[in-house]
Amino acid sequence: MTQARRVRVRRVYEAARPRQDGLRVLVDRVWPRGMKKEDARLDEWAKQVSPSTELRKWYAHDPGRFTEFAERYRAELAEPEAREALDRLRERADGGTLTLLTSVKEEQLERSHAAVLREELGGGSG
Repeated sequence: MTQARRVRVRRVYEAARPRQDGLRVLVDRVWPRGMKKEDARLDEWAKQVSPSTELRKWYAHDPGRFTEFAERYRAELAEPEAREALDRLRERADGGTLTLLTSVKEEQLERSHAAVLREELGGGSG
């Protein structure tokens, strides 16, 4: 039986909280602007679960497009490479906390790919 996991979404620019973050995974396709790799304190960079460049540019964080964005993004997550990476994240996070890191602005987090990904990983909100 699989143990419950807690999936959180945070900005990569926030200071790491080792006791609370658990496994820290960057889920952006491109490296965050101005961030040094050693400062990110990542366990993994899962580019394979980020939206395609085309989808990301189309969406442009337009709130009116979020529902369609989420639908298109879920279709991308069903592709073999993304699905395999998603399954790997599920396995690594079972019974613990998984923190999805993104460079998305604070006010856009709940309408971001990371929020959709959190739902797909069965983590609810948080």
